[in-house]
Order: sequence, then C-alpha cells, then structure tokens
Amino acid sequence: KLFIKDLHFDEVPVRIYLPKLPSASKRRGVVFFHGGCGTFRSIRSHERICSTIARKSDSVVVSVGYRLSPERRYPAPTLNCLTATVHFLKTAENYGVDPDRIIVCGDSAGGTFTTSVCQELVNRSDIPKIRAQVLICPFLQALNFNLPSHQKNAFIAFLSWEHTVRFILKYLKKDCSMKEAILAGSHVPESMNLKYRKWINPDLIPEIFKLGYKPSLPTSFLPQVYEKIKEPSETRLSPLLAEDAVVCCLPDTCIITCQHDVLSDDGLLYKKRLEDNNVKVTWYHMEEGFHCALGIFGYGIFSFSSTSKMVNHTVNFIK
Repeated sequence: KLFIKDLHFDEVPVRIYLPKLPSASKRRGVVFFHGGCGTFRSIRSHERICSTIARKSDSVVVSVGYRLSPERRYPAPTLNCLTATVHFLKTAENYGVDPDRIIVCGDSAGGTFTTSVCQELVNRSDIPKIRAQVLICPFLQALNFNLPSHQKNAFIAFLSWEHTVRFILKYLKKDCSMKEAILAGSHVPESMNLKYRKWINPDLIPEIFKLGYKPSLPTSFLPQVYEKIKEPSETRLSPLLAEDAVVCCLPDTCIITCQHDVLSDDGLLYKKRLEDNNVKVTWYHMEEGFHCALGIFGYGIFSFSSTSKMVNHTVNFIK
C-alpha cells in the first residue's frame, strides 16, 4: 500500500513512505525521528512503525536517518533533524503534502530532537509552521536525575537509571567516570538549580506518580565536573529549559509516557510547562508500558499491548 524511497534531504538520509492510493487533496506529512539515545538504531529499526503510521493515518511519512554520535559529535544529530525538517517544509508539495499540515514525531532521543526542532523553528517566518508534535517517552532534561520516576524505575531492564546517564555521556563523547557525580547532581551549580527549580521540581509531579518517593539528600557541587560537561544547560540537550517566550509559541502537542520508564517525569514536567503556556496538550499514560517498547512494535509474539497502544494513540492524534 506504500511507495518507499530512500532519498537525501540536503545530504541527510531519509526514507519516505507515500501511500499508493491517490488522494483528492494534499495529504498531511509526518517527520519521524527514531530513538536510540542518539547513538544507535536507524531508519531500518523503525520501519514497521513508520509504515504503519503512513498506512493508518494516510500520511506521507519521512523517517530521518540522522548521523549518530559519537562518530558525529553533539549537536550534529539535532542539526541533521533540523535540516531534514526544514527541507521537507520547503518541498512538501513535491510529495503531495500540505506544508501547513506537517507533524514532527519521535520516541526517546527522537522525542528530544522533536522538541528541539519545534523550539528552534518557532521564530522562523520564511517557512510554514509545524502543525503539531508527538513526544513518545521523551528525554527532556539532564540536570536532575533524582526525580520520582528515576527512583521508582532505577533498575528497569530496558533503560535503567545508571544506563540513562551512561548513554548521555556516550552521546556527548564525555568520560564515563563522571557518571556517579551526574547521578548525584554534582554537575549543576546551585545558582542553576535555583534558576530552573520552577520547572524541574518533584513538587510539580502529580502525587499519584510520587508513591514511595524520598527526596534526595543535598550533594556538593563539583566545579571540575561542571567544567567538563556544560551541555546539560543547553536547550538542545535539555529542551525543558526553554524560556516561556519560546514554549508559548509551540504547536499542539501529544505526549506519551509509560509507567515503567525512568524518563516519565520529563514528559509530565513538559506537559505542565506547555499547559501553563496555553499550548494544547493531549496526554496518554501507558499503564504497564516501558521505555524502548516502541522499538519492538510489529514483532508478533515479542510485541506488548502497550506498544500497539502507543502507535494507535500516535495515529489517532495525527489524524
């Protein structure tokens, strides 16, 4: 039911999924960024997901094969995603797509790239506006790794608390010996913690998601660690830190969080920020869902019910 082509959008590899049946009007477009912590997975790993979205939502889907870190250093993956999105916005009509109906979507690190791209495009007047964004289990901040979902899901197999920071360090091409200091929060100056406490704070998480949470003890700031890793304060890595002037201009948003995910509080905090800035938010929380579940969509008996629900929620929101 689809034409599938491998192309390059301004030198960035993409795979485009076009429905074969003719359409009476221009279709909507979906730009998809795969997960994988910015260091692994590919267009191929998310082929089942993208083809399903294209078929079920009758949309033209562009899956972006951004260059992976550490071979291409941060922020190269984010810039690849931005480049491919801008190219598609400018050339959408060549693929039978209405440029005013383009949605950006991503899971895990792909959710980070989705958020970053939408933030960077809010002030662009030379291209059409993004219609909506879909964030599936997104990673949105690297300042605080002691939120309730970090504690509750610290030892979940698919993405543990420690592995989260290890992947970030690999993505940034940094020394993994800093892992313990970052987990403790010693990489953030107190002035920065105070500045962003209004947005990154366990008190902002609904009580139902804080059962058993114990506030972490204060830790000492380590200037030598901060000097080696300042990227957590940048919005390309931590888009939750964007100013209200940017957040209030963002498009309609769908956020999907999972019960068994160290990153679920990132999604909840961003949901609150968007709603506080009068951005329309559709939110789904997957009971029994876990991080990386989307990556095994379409594998028969190896798939989980939460995986299919994530894809169905995404398709319904897009439609």
